[in-house]
Amino acid sequence: MSGVTLSASTIGVGSVTQGTVTVAAAPATAASVTLTSSNPAVASVQSPITIPAGAATATFTITGMAAGTASVTASVNGSSSQSPPLTVARVAVSTLTLSASTIVGGEPVTGIVGLTASAPVGGAAVAITSADPLTVPDTVTVAAGATSVTFTVRTRLVGGTIPGTVTASYGGGSASAAVSVTKPTVATASFGITGPTETDTCTMTNGGSTLNCTFNGTTSTAPGNIVAWDWSYRVGTLQPLTQTTSSAQLAMPMVNCSWLPAPPLPAGGNQWLPLIVTLKVRDDLGNVSVEAVNNGARVIPLGVCGY
Repeated sequence: MSGVTLSASTIGVGSVTQGTVTVAAAPATAASVTLTSSNPAVASVQSPITIPAGAATATFTITGMAAGTASVTASVNGSSSQSPPLTVARVAVSTLTLSASTIVGGEPVTGIVGLTASAPVGGAAVAITSADPLTVPDTVTVAAGATSVTFTVRTRLVGGTIPGTVTASYGGGSASAAVSVTKPTVATASFGITGPTETDTCTMTNGGSTLNCTFNGTTSTAPGNIVAWDWSYRVGTLQPLTQTTSSAQLAMPMVNCSWLPAPPLPAGGNQWLPLIVTLKVRDDLGNVSVEAVNNGARVIPLGVCGY
């Protein structure tokens, strides 16, 4: 025999890894290899396996059963070889990190959970807990064979600074991380566009007098209370239309046929025109945001205004 190698030196309880048996010369006929674990209670090994005729290697699987150390011995045609030691570790939460220690309310934070060893078959369902002003998923799953997973921590707008803690628990282990949620220091405009069937798409309705979509600026923030959302929307380089709302959402924005270029639609097969939407917000303290722009939206005018 030439040797036995393992694809990992450490795995978690319930996890599976792979090993490889290599012989010095490829057999003329298929050869059966017997595999034994030095500690079956710690690591269970697949046996026997077959090295095909003309091949020099064959793979096998090892399953971690309990915390401890074991090695695998392969025997074929009176020759044997032993693998390096394999450590099987208890799988539990070991670390939790957050992408920021301070965040403006309304902005998300990324969390990363780390395990002591690779997750078992079926994955590791890690419990996540927090309290206001933080919102987290109840559980996140570390995929089988992986040692970490990311998740999103959402925050709400606050009027001051509020500390929060996120805790992850699994396998008898837990870890926590802290973040402070603060109120905005500047006004920031932020919005999305939702259409009847997909995002960033508006269809013209009511004979070309409205857009069947909603501009949603609820993710905008400011030090004071936002009192005005100033919207601007245009097709390509044409003159924009504007509307100011006292709430964060502008549903069914008003348009007209003169707002569009003359038909037909441009050559190339597109059934839509490029839509550019901007937003500025103003609060009751006199703060005005920088303009936020979405230049990746589209308007579908089919069936109205001569299209």
